[in-house]
Amino acid sequence: MAKMQDVRKTIEGSLGNLTPTRAQEIAKSMLDRDAAKEQVSKTAADLMEWSQRNRNRLSTMIRTEVRNQLLQSGVATADEVNALRKRVRDLERAVKPASGARSKSTAGSKSASKAKGSSKRSTE
Repeated sequence: MAKMQDVRKTIEGSLGNLTPTRAQEIAKSMLDRDAAKEQVSKTAADLMEWSQRNRNRLSTMIRTEVRNQLLQSGVATADEVNALRKRVRDLERAVKPASGARSKSTAGSKSASKAKGSSKRSTE
């Protein structure tokens, strides 16, 4: 029974943020009471390394699964969104000079019409 608890503690340590102190505690509980201090330290270091490797593997697995789910659901990637933004900017730049010329002439004729209308009112 004690060995199963040791295994459970070790697995919990691999998934959580295993501190050096907690690794030392787990190592002490896994080894004989008369184990040398160096052996406990080595076991704790091995547990820390194992825990880090497992966290990295788990993160990679989760990242891969999330990416696959997003691709399957049709969500655009950051690269695709950036490509579309660049395309929109390029199209806006291409349209801006043509629409800018029309806007100025249209705005100028509207201003002239307002000026004529206001001068008529002041004379009446």
